[in-house]
Amino acid sequence: MSLARLATVPPTGRFGLGLAAVGRPGYINLDRDADLPADRSVPAMRERAHQLLDAAYAQGIRYVDVARSYGRAEEFLADWLADRPHAHDVVIGSKWGYTYTADWRTDAEVHEVKDHTTATYDRQLPETRALLGDRLDLYQVHSVTPDSPALTDRALHERLAALAADGVTVGVSTSGPAQAEAIRAALAVTVDGRRLFGSVQATYNLLEPSAGAALAEAHDAGVTVIVKEAMANGRLAGRDTDDPGTRLLRRIAAEAGATCDTVALAAVAARPWADVVLSGAATVPQLRSNLAAAQVRLRPAWLQQLAALAEPAEVYWRHRSGLPWR
Repeated sequence: MSLARLATVPPTGRFGLGLAAVGRPGYINLDRDADLPADRSVPAMRERAHQLLDAAYAQGIRYVDVARSYGRAEEFLADWLADRPHAHDVVIGSKWGYTYTADWRTDAEVHEVKDHTTATYDRQLPETRALLGDRLDLYQVHSVTPDSPALTDRALHERLAALAADGVTVGVSTSGPAQAEAIRAALAVTVDGRRLFGSVQATYNLLEPSAGAALAEAHDAGVTVIVKEAMANGRLAGRDTDDPGTRLLRRIAAEAGATCDTVALAAVAARPWADVVLSGAATVPQLRSNLAAAQVRLRPAWLQQLAALAEPAEVYWRHRSGLPWR
């Protein structure tokens, strides 16, 4: 199953499952103490990942997102695929460019280290292949910013073009307040006159919509657009009742007969350029609530009101960088 076919699997085919929150014991999502079991051993986290994968597949999800830096997410996914031959139609995307360094601890001083050099690519691609083999459909440069050498390193581009020639889509994920600039720079990268990157994965949500125009341009150019962090690392779950934005979100959710997370994801899915919207759920009930967005159609007036939640990109990313790993 290719990336292009994801859009043909209704209605949840436009949604995917990301394993960032359950591939390692520590992450920056809010309320992890409530969402994850007290036992965060490797077997316990593997079991939770498999529960989510089973539930996602049963509800029609056919795209799964992992990364080298997501602890053992690739391993957990590989185990799940090996035990479930019926899941041959799942499309797998992974990412390289960050190295997980926390050693399965939540209190590590540094959890991951970024490096977009050819040396990291040459090391991490075989690591991914050892786990996922020919099930790897998409390989993305992880968290590209405008200053990333991944946008200018011709030797790296040649390596990525060779991978693409082998049938794997190559793409970029982006982060930071200059996502739009990074996306446009990625769209301009060519090898032998052909666009190199066939997908872009970016943070886009009600609080941080600054990449929207660039993502629309990518979609119009035939590049697959994958949206991550549509829940703003849990900030849009509706739990902070003292926040005026949360009160607005809760009111619209009540009017829509839905939950806050459902509305937050439905607002992103309403963008015609959003090919795949990722759920980063850590529990099966969260996943089911997230995927209810496939059935929700938000009124234009609601979307207009929700647009007021947007923060300046610099403010959003400064807040995100201060979230603790738990």
